[in-house]
Amino acid sequence: MIRVVLPQHLRTLAKVGYEVELSVTSPVTQRSILDALEAYYPMLAGTIRDHVTQQRRPFLRFFACEEDWSLEPPDAPLPEAVASGKEPFYIIGAIAGG
Repeated sequence: MIRVVLPQHLRTLAKVGYEVELSVTSPVTQRSILDALEAYYPMLAGTIRDHVTQQRRPFLRFFACEEDWSLEPPDAPLPEAVASGKEPFYIIGAIAGG
């Protein structure tokens, strides 16, 4: 099982706790995790990735094993610690303002 930590606004929308567990087939990538997340929680479709382009939304970042994976290709395999469920995949909401 893959562990995913969601930001508060997405937790509220999906009505889940701090962390969710998903069954993801190999290889474990950003795309496979987000596909599974949207399949389990359809209300999140379009909130993390654009409906048409499937590009990450500007104010969200992805982290795995304390490294920023936001700019990595969506089909790049994630670290084994994430794939095995030892470490969570983080979706972080950025804060902007002035």
